[in-house]
Amino acid sequence: MKPGIFVDPAKDIPRISLARLPTPLTCLERLSKEQGGPRIWIKRDDLTETAISGNKLRKLEFTAGEAQTQQATVLITSGGIQSNHCRATAIVAARLGMKCHLILRGKPDKVLDGNLLLDNLVGASFTFATAKQFKTPDQLYADVEEHYRALGEKPFSIPLGASDEIGLWGYIECARELKSDFQHLGIHPEHIISAAGSGGTMGGLIVGNVLHELNSNIMAFNVCDDEAWFQRKISRDIRSWIKRYKRELPDQPINIIDGYVGPGYGRADPHVYETIRHVARVEGIILDPVYTGKAFDAFLQELAKGRFRQASDIVFLHTGGIFGLFPHRDLFADALLTDAATPQP
Repeated sequence: MKPGIFVDPAKDIPRISLARLPTPLTCLERLSKEQGGPRIWIKRDDLTETAISGNKLRKLEFTAGEAQTQQATVLITSGGIQSNHCRATAIVAARLGMKCHLILRGKPDKVLDGNLLLDNLVGASFTFATAKQFKTPDQLYADVEEHYRALGEKPFSIPLGASDEIGLWGYIECARELKSDFQHLGIHPEHIISAAGSGGTMGGLIVGNVLHELNSNIMAFNVCDDEAWFQRKISRDIRSWIKRYKRELPDQPINIIDGYVGPGYGRADPHVYETIRHVARVEGIILDPVYTGKAFDAFLQELAKGRFRQASDIVFLHTGGIFGLFPHRDLFADALLTDAATPQP
């Protein structure tokens, strides 16, 4: 690709405009000064919308576009009980006049809260599956699809996190947006960092980094599974994208920084909650304990160890997740109440 010649890689790909784009790229000035290292920028994809907020909406613009091209009437997808992706899919379905069925891992909570509350408000239907059943999702999807076909509906299944070759377009296009951000701000970030939960966001950024010539190092902290799992998953998604859309792409590194999953997916160590609270008070930015809080805490730990110190600018992608805070309220409560009882100068 010659400099100065812009090529639109997403031309003629089905897409529905759902997100409020572009999202801001903001410098965390006080936190950067406090850390004493590179300038830390945050891409505010928590602001893609209000109820449908987060990174999943960028992917769903293309996934729902493909579903409507196929004249689907029901969107089927899967995730944890408090899945941001499932909540976003359920609301998108309602907005488009479609039905939605969610396959959720775990038992329903006694009290509706967070994302699950919103799923119910917009009329989603549910299948609750055990962890063992969730290991073979194809059968779960097939059963739900068969149910809706018997009712005369046309189902369209979306994988976990909308992370497949279609969903990659969301962050391929985000890379285009980031290039415009960088040009406007006059910066050349050495690293773009995110959380990795199903691999689609990182996969899209890796492809977009090449197509839009960002010349940045794409990195992610996994919040579940391990480095090997994400290496395989993201490689598979990119190969599927190349095959489906008949594109060419040189092999790219998949840089996963492992070791920060903590007690498991959807669970976090106490210092993650402290980081969330600290960032909220210093910058007014709200992170969540499942994705962004865990990844940002890991980033700060790596920064303290000396990693990234030679960089001038680093971008952290805020993928949303604010509704996932509320089911974790008890894990914040003690520290917050203690602070509230301490007289402030």
